[in-house]
Amino acid sequence: MRLATDLTDAEAVPYFLWDEPMTVAELRRRLREGDAGERARLAGKVLREARFGEAVALVPVAQIVACYDAIRRNLGRRRAFWDYLLAEWRALGLVP
Repeated sequence: MRLATDLTDAEAVPYFLWDEPMTVAELRRRLREGDAGERARLAGKVLREARFGEAVALVPVAQIVACYDAIRRNLGRRRAFWDYLLAEWRALGLVP
């Protein structure tokens, strides 16, 4: 297992998935094709553990907004941050 911060390497294991090793390619596939519960769980984990720029690169803002109620349950200590951020984006008219 090779943990990495370079998320452009499809074969690397993202540093924030140390406890659930999967490659960047597998993570992207599961975020795209997994069942709704798995997508919400993994998206929440990414938003909770990855740096902001990496999180929105892996989980598009449109997906975050569309599935936020399901994702929110998986945000743990980062829930307040994402609640605030989405509320501000909505107030500014940046997201629906």
